[in-house]
Amino acid sequence: MKSWFQRFMSGRYGNDQLNVFLVILSLVFLVLGMLVSGILYYVGLALLAYCYFRMFSRNISKRYAENQWYLSRRSVVERWLAARKMRFQMRKTYHYYRCPHCRQQLRVPRGRGRISITCPKCGTTFIKKS
Repeated sequence: MKSWFQRFMSGRYGNDQLNVFLVILSLVFLVLGMLVSGILYYVGLALLAYCYFRMFSRNISKRYAENQWYLSRRSVVERWLAARKMRFQMRKTYHYYRCPHCRQQLRVPRGRGRISITCPKCGTTFIKKS
């Protein structure tokens, strides 16, 4: 059986990070569909079918491109979450403000009283309490 499956999968794309994400998402939709709405159940089934389609596909370059697109989007989300985590960890040390002119985010040390802040991007100066 194992050798038959290996022969069957030769030349096919297989599994990747996007497929793992799709399987988890489809399981979530299937469970929510059983509890809440039948439409979510069918969405979960469609995601699972798409996952199997990707896995058994022979168009490897297209599936690779889809996975790279997913990884690029995931890295953007991961960087955003990491920045929020870092900001939360440093909330007792620094105060964060936005420049009123260009909306650049600026980090100022806490406990300095009223200070003049100069935006390094546009050069606008404004006064805030740190």
